[in-house]
Amino acid sequence: MKFKISLFIALGLSISAFAQENLSYQKPSASILELADYERAPSVSMDTKKEYLLLSYRSTYKTLDDLNKDELRLGGLRINPVTNISSSVTYVNNLKLRKVKDSNEMQVAGLPANAKISNISWSPNDSKISFSNTTATGVELWVIDVATAKATRLTEARVNANLGNPFSWLKDNATILVKMLPQNRPALLDAKKDLPAGPIISNADGSKSQNRTYPDMLKNANDEINFENIMTSELYKVSLDGTATLFKKAAMYAGESFSPDGNYLMLTTIQKPFSYIVPLSRFPSKSVVFDKDGNEVKTVNEVPLTEIIPKGFMAVRKGKRNMTWRADQAATLMYVEALDAGDPANKVEFRDEVFTWNAPFTAPAKSLVKTPQRFSGIMWGNENVAILMDEWYDTRNTKTYLFNPSQPEQAPKVIFDRNSQDVYADPGNFETRKNEFNRYVLALENNKAFLIGAGFTKNGQFPFISEFDLKTLQSKRLYTSTYMDKKEDVIEIEDFKKGTVLVQIQSKNEYPNYYLRNIYQKNKLTPITSFKNPFESIKNVSKEVIKYKRKDGVELSGTLYLPVGYDKAKKEKMPLLIWAYPAEYKDKNSAGQSTQNPNEFTFPSYGSFVYWVTKGYVVLDDAAFPIIGEGTTEPNDNFITQLVDNAEAAINAVDALGYIDRKKVGVGGHSYGAFMTANLLTHSNLFACGIARSGAYNRTLTPFGFQSEQRNYWESPEVYTAMSPFMNAGKMKTPMLLVHGEADNNPGTFTLQTERYFQALKGLGGPARMVILPKEAHGYVAKENILHLLWEQDQFLDKHLKN
Repeated sequence: MKFKISLFIALGLSISAFAQENLSYQKPSASILELADYERAPSVSMDTKKEYLLLSYRSTYKTLDDLNKDELRLGGLRINPVTNISSSVTYVNNLKLRKVKDSNEMQVAGLPANAKISNISWSPNDSKISFSNTTATGVELWVIDVATAKATRLTEARVNANLGNPFSWLKDNATILVKMLPQNRPALLDAKKDLPAGPIISNADGSKSQNRTYPDMLKNANDEINFENIMTSELYKVSLDGTATLFKKAAMYAGESFSPDGNYLMLTTIQKPFSYIVPLSRFPSKSVVFDKDGNEVKTVNEVPLTEIIPKGFMAVRKGKRNMTWRADQAATLMYVEALDAGDPANKVEFRDEVFTWNAPFTAPAKSLVKTPQRFSGIMWGNENVAILMDEWYDTRNTKTYLFNPSQPEQAPKVIFDRNSQDVYADPGNFETRKNEFNRYVLALENNKAFLIGAGFTKNGQFPFISEFDLKTLQSKRLYTSTYMDKKEDVIEIEDFKKGTVLVQIQSKNEYPNYYLRNIYQKNKLTPITSFKNPFESIKNVSKEVIKYKRKDGVELSGTLYLPVGYDKAKKEKMPLLIWAYPAEYKDKNSAGQSTQNPNEFTFPSYGSFVYWVTKGYVVLDDAAFPIIGEGTTEPNDNFITQLVDNAEAAINAVDALGYIDRKKVGVGGHSYGAFMTANLLTHSNLFACGIARSGAYNRTLTPFGFQSEQRNYWESPEVYTAMSPFMNAGKMKTPMLLVHGEADNNPGTFTLQTERYFQALKGLGGPARMVILPKEAHGYVAKENILHLLWEQDQFLDKHLKN
């Protein structure tokens, strides 16, 4: 349905806040409205047997009414206290099923009226699909019988979905473990009505506690009471006929995990005391293993409140962490402990140690392997084969090891040792498949594993499949995509013996669709889906990835769009829009690598400048803005200089092609890209205007680090000050559109950042316009707000750039 212009006009007159001047409203071009108001194709989920597809449909956007609901912000969560589910959830409103080998779609019968569907999950044997439906009063559990495509409601609206997925399938495929609101649940306290019992008191005991600026923390005793209330659930076993049996009494359940054989259940509960400075992920917790009948077996972990952790990105808390079930065994827990006390500054031979612990946990845990760097993951294969990964942030080094879990005395063998930012050297990810426990493990055939890689090279992107010999540790390429005019993504290997592979193929004007490719039969393709291009009006825009160099020789790139019908021979001088986001690197080689593909489908969204190719603008999207700090030099030591050099190189590159009027160049970005935009307008004369959305402009308000900056403000005040547009507001004389969501939930980018920056600019005579989008968080989702945002940008660019 097209957006009603009358409402759009009303929004155009009402949403802007603290504007220096009121621009007269004009309807945006039909091309922009048409592109913004597209019909979204369904999302696709496939059962593990590759027999059925589940197609899920949802509206392109939410509405302001969706956002204008009651909301509690506690412990880092935002939840609807009436329905007891995250207030940010995006609902599906329809479901269809079809067989993979049959294009006929079956409407799922019996769905609830005005469905608000989320938490979709296939049963272990893929015969059923569970999902939640949110009503006006709460969340219900429903289930679909795949064979008949019929949905049935199993519970009343009492499911507690405040903390992620509220239910888990049991191994029998006939029972679901569900978190339910307690029968005697007390009412939430209302801050407007319930008087506080006393003042808010916090203590600093002399220990260092350098935490970043988290949003939505607990603030007082009433918040603590309400947090405990919304987190508390009773656990029920619900059968497919709707019979519900109490399994565990009320507690603050934060995680439920069945052992692969289904005979044990690990329950993690949040404990007290709570914290006012860190989110619930760092609250105390307790993990207890029960048998399938609910009898307690063992308390396997107790985590204290961790407000204080050592400094650095590789810092971790002491004690057991990463506790999970080992996927290749019936009932074995795995966990990790730091050997350096969690402090990256400590010099040790090994940073972490991995342990395994067999149920029923009467014998001590066994040491499995130690890692020289910080543990980053294990992929289990079988009793003799597993893949181990570790990493270190400061050097960007990552290593991959092959080891034998049955012989821990044998040292792991390094099979890949690389810079994590070196995408051209990425060997790919090991393929997995489900084992007898219905858990994903390494796909192994005849002592060989398989790797699927994105295939970025200096000449373009060519995804691949490799066979990895576990004896020789050598790789053999089985398939490499050869497309030059399309983009192919290898999703997974379906049949290793037959060579059947699931792929997704797209081009700049062909919507992404799924296919089965047979790499052993001349790469034969069999289509699975046939989604149409919803953006026909821009399918013929010129699109290419251009590569160019910064003045210091660093290779850069960006995706260049030219308007439909642009005459490259005539080379009319057009205004240029640059959209970018800075990224930090530790070496020039990695910084100069490109992951852009000109054949990626052109999918305009509120977050890009691509819309404006319909208005006569040249657009350089995703322009590379690397910030490099080699050796002991930190990237931010030369942030401003590198930022300006990146921008100048981008403008020079497009100008050299003869397409633009370099006096009419605009720049924009979101979040850290907004921070970039404000600095470019402050410290250069390259741009005629800029658009900065949901940024942070005063780094003293993020004093314990931001992005990849690990130093705090007191260690490097000159860096924080030089990088803060707020501190340099008197220098900013270029028109800037500042946009922010009223309810930003991103660490560091509080709405206050834009409000205070705008006040500084206005007080010092800087030309700026501020727009606060009602009810929006860090990403914008309401249709009314998004269309108004497009109007604001359209008017701003017409005034300050085009005309």
